[in-house]
Amino acid sequence: MTNPRLKITDLYEEIAFAELTAWLYKIKQKPSILNKLTKGTQRRINNLIPEKVHKVITYAIEKMVKGVLFGTKFLTPKPLRENRLELREVKVNEIIKIYRNSASAEGAITGAGGILMGFVDFPAFLTIKMKMLFEISAAYGFDVKKLDERLFLLHIFKLTFSSQETRKKTVDIIENWNDYVQTIPKDAEQFDWREFQLEYRDYMDLAKLAQLIPIIGSGVGAVANYSLANKLGKTAMQCFRLRHFKQDH
Repeated sequence: MTNPRLKITDLYEEIAFAELTAWLYKIKQKPSILNKLTKGTQRRINNLIPEKVHKVITYAIEKMVKGVLFGTKFLTPKPLRENRLELREVKVNEIIKIYRNSASAEGAITGAGGILMGFVDFPAFLTIKMKMLFEISAAYGFDVKKLDERLFLLHIFKLTFSSQETRKKTVDIIENWNDYVQTIPKDAEQFDWREFQLEYRDYMDLAKLAQLIPIIGSGVGAVANYSLANKLGKTAMQCFRLRHFKQDH
């Protein structure tokens, strides 16, 4: 980590910092052959999907992202007034458990409906994940009413659901968030969300394509949503640990 200005106060924080260090090392690895093959597979699958379907999914993601950036889409929870990392993360783990179970149930229901209900899953699942991130952010003591905090959540999304190459670039931003915040344009419309939504859509297309298949869609949807929500929650924990250890709040 870059100039972490560490203040590790107890055994829990020592363990958390060790986990964070291992996570950063993994994130910063060069793309493997499998990563490159996966990206190529994503492109080929995208070419097989009708353009109308692409537009529907892209529009849903675009509207959700703009809602997060510019609107009051969700009720914003109050920042938790607690200084100990261990107690914050007890709360965070509870939040992840609740939302990954909700996501799994939603995936099973929409997956059972085949292709048409499968399309409904994208905006619904995105909403569940964003609500989870809002609550996680508040549990770490951050005010998600602020634009820069909402942008931070979008970068967590991007870090979680993108190619290895993009992850490496995004984690650099998150590691140096205080400096990056100074470069954010005052006009939030200038935020480059297009790359974000394209990476996210490509990742989700591959991970959840089988959910559109009748009969098996329900099981696939439940498992995929559970896994993806859990991945997002755990990634968020590491991102907020970075900020905790750098003492930027």
